[in-house]
Amino acid sequence: MQQVLDTLNQTIPLEGYLVVAAMMFAIGAWGALIRRNAVVVFMCVELMINAVNLTLVAFADYLPQAGGTGAGYAVIIIAIAAAEVAVGLAIVLAVFRSRRTVNVDEINIMKG
Repeated sequence: MQQVLDTLNQTIPLEGYLVVAAMMFAIGAWGALIRRNAVVVFMCVELMINAVNLTLVAFADYLPQAGGTGAGYAVIIIAIAAAEVAVGLAIVLAVFRSRRTVNVDEINIMKG
């Protein structure tokens, strides 16, 4: 039992975090380019932002001389992302009320 606990408590190498973050970013970028629904595009952008946050926190944990600045930047990015989602959702709702669609291909004229 102790051997199982020891293997669970081993630290994950930096490369593991970076591979997961790269996959998250690639999936988010692919989804933002392929999808047509504005809400899904916002979710894909959030996935890319979270991949960047994972990278910042991984480097902050890996580099002791960083002093936690990566985690601090990640918290700031999360706050900015929350504001971006609020503004983006408000824009999507306004467009839906006027056009009755959230399909980004059908929203080509941005005048009132």
